[in-house]
Amino acid sequence: MGDKIYDVIIVGGGIMGSSTAYYLTRADHTLKVAVVERDPTYTRASTTLSMVNARIQFSLKQNVEISQYAFDVLENFEEEMVVDHMQPKIAYHREGNLFLLDEPGKKAALEALALQQGLGCRSQWWSVDEIRDRYPLYAPEAYTGGTFGPDDGHFDAYAVLMGYKAKARSQGAVYMEDEVVDLLRDGKQIAGVALASGERLSAGCVVNCAGAWAAEVARKAGVKIPVDPVRRQCFAVDTAIKPQGPLPLTILPSGFYFRTEAGGLVLVGKSMADDTVGYDFTWNQNRFLDHLWFELAEFVPAFESLKLVRGWAGLYAVNTLDGNAILGQWPELKGFYLANGFSGHGLQQGPAVGRYLSELITGSKLTLDLSIFGPERILEGSPLSEGGLV
Repeated sequence: MGDKIYDVIIVGGGIMGSSTAYYLTRADHTLKVAVVERDPTYTRASTTLSMVNARIQFSLKQNVEISQYAFDVLENFEEEMVVDHMQPKIAYHREGNLFLLDEPGKKAALEALALQQGLGCRSQWWSVDEIRDRYPLYAPEAYTGGTFGPDDGHFDAYAVLMGYKAKARSQGAVYMEDEVVDLLRDGKQIAGVALASGERLSAGCVVNCAGAWAAEVARKAGVKIPVDPVRRQCFAVDTAIKPQGPLPLTILPSGFYFRTEAGGLVLVGKSMADDTVGYDFTWNQNRFLDHLWFELAEFVPAFESLKLVRGWAGLYAVNTLDGNAILGQWPELKGFYLANGFSGHGLQQGPAVGRYLSELITGSKLTLDLSIFGPERILEGSPLSEGGLV
């Protein structure tokens, strides 16, 4: 038997792969699209292990525009993704994001705020007194104020992923449980993939949506990209004193962050310099006890008395060049597209990225020009500058 022939093969069926499959099959129902996912339970997928956030507060125009589109998609997601009268429930809560600022970070934050407001966002500057008035449990005196995005929020990432997957399949996309062990080339043209099962799939277009495994997949085609899998640990705590209502995702200049979760718990995390690079999914309660507990209690003294309920670890696909997405066709290999290196922003960027890749692949007019994230900058060693909040 010969190779199975497709128009597009997507490596990885997480939020990027499934969003891309959805937009491709929506744009052209005749396209033969295959999605290869080795873990259909998504046990180790960054999509499902994230603390989950969608925010408008970026300092690069295109990142703001990506989030604006995500907000529109999430608002209408449940209605748009109905399949056979089944409607996904994504628990979309817009409780805001609050970035606390110290004096060194204030200037860049205000510039980013002006950019966001100029693009029609409802981002706001809050003084220390305003922060304390809105959230009486907070002790913000050590900071100069903060920026608040009232439309920022969180949602059920698994439900969004399953919504995209179900809709893509209803539109003709084929999902395969298998592992890509090689990428096939015909000179400077991608030609397909070889699978662990022994099967070969032919296609003139292959999209790398492998998340934290992106660099491994790219290497199979002789392509080197600066993406590292970095462990991020999250913790759920039950505080003795409860806030009056939900708390926004609150981020301190140190990188420490927390928000309330359904059931009265508080989710806590922090990106740290010694976070493991590699495929490590273990979590260590001492990370919370030795570091995070102190920061939480210092900023929210009422939370000093608490119980650590559980923890987990997931992976960021960190672009070590500049922390921004790598999007588009690799210049040295025709038909090989990248959607990699989102560095923790991938969930909220999934809708816009899927639409953009679909437009690139089908040659459609671009709704949102994201060429600034093109992989040419990887070859040139030219990082993008966020300038403010990353």
